[in-house]
Amino acid sequence: MFNSTASAALTTLYDGTDFSQLTWAEKQWAAWYIWIDNPVIATGLASFLLHEIVYFGRSIPWIIIDSMPYFRKWKLQPTKVPTAAEQWECTKQVLFSHFTIELPAIWLFHPVAEAIGMTTYQVPLPALKTMIPQIFLFFVFEDFFHFVAHQALHTPLLYKHIHKLHHKYSAPFGLAAEYAHPAEVFILGAGTICGPLLWCYFTQNLHIFTVYVWIVLRLFQAIDAHSGYDFPWSLQHIIPFWSGADHHDFHHMAFTNNFSTSFRWWDHIFGTDDKYTAYKKKTAAMKAKGFTKEQWAAMEQELLDEVEKEGAIAEQAVVDKADKQKVKAA
Repeated sequence: MFNSTASAALTTLYDGTDFSQLTWAEKQWAAWYIWIDNPVIATGLASFLLHEIVYFGRSIPWIIIDSMPYFRKWKLQPTKVPTAAEQWECTKQVLFSHFTIELPAIWLFHPVAEAIGMTTYQVPLPALKTMIPQIFLFFVFEDFFHFVAHQALHTPLLYKHIHKLHHKYSAPFGLAAEYAHPAEVFILGAGTICGPLLWCYFTQNLHIFTVYVWIVLRLFQAIDAHSGYDFPWSLQHIIPFWSGADHHDFHHMAFTNNFSTSFRWWDHIFGTDDKYTAYKKKTAAMKAKGFTKEQWAAMEQELLDEVEKEGAIAEQAVVDKADKQKVKAA
């Protein structure tokens, strides 16, 4: 791509750059900006395409897995498999949010970010030793932001009018990670993008390539957390404080527990994982008794039904409270 794009942009964006010293990836990065010949359009288009390709590209494997009965033994709620109609309805809502909320936000990100010192078209790209600590801090910031904002979305009025849509599925699936009201997409999306913006503002040391890596990892985390599957090789079995699908799936059932995204520590510190912890203790005790596969499946389903029933009651209580507040305000 690079060799076929002799452009006047070389004398502007990359004036004085020694391309012979760049890696293949860095040459392709520069070639993209030279080809588009407008940094704002090039960054906006690349950012939106990245989001769409990664989101749906990561969701497709989970759609395939949901269609194969072999994987049910690892499904957290094995009796609840999304139908094709549910997947399509979810896709339409996700695309609506992507084009009405995320596309404008992504497009405006470049001028805002560049205004506070973020580099975009520049090469060489940042080294791993630079990116890793930055991305870790973005994870920590987003996790705490989400923990606080997510609980706010569970307050009566915000839940009934915004967050309830996301809780339509008590057994989430990968594609439903961003199945949400546009306002929720905006609110929780702020946690993803404000970390990099704040870091850039205070340090003047951030390349948008690092942000792209962060976005890819964040999308993988969100989609996998909604997948509904807990494999022996899932990340939460490797990193003890990682949340994963096991942690978030319970939130969709119990409604009142597990508000964080990537890590478990805030829920543990503030006690918002008490029902989850009690549930895990019950299942561990059941496994220790050596039940047959059939007995275990029946007892596990009984526990799941109990958790979901309590969650439905808690959800209805929040909705009822919202109705009462509305009547009172009127």
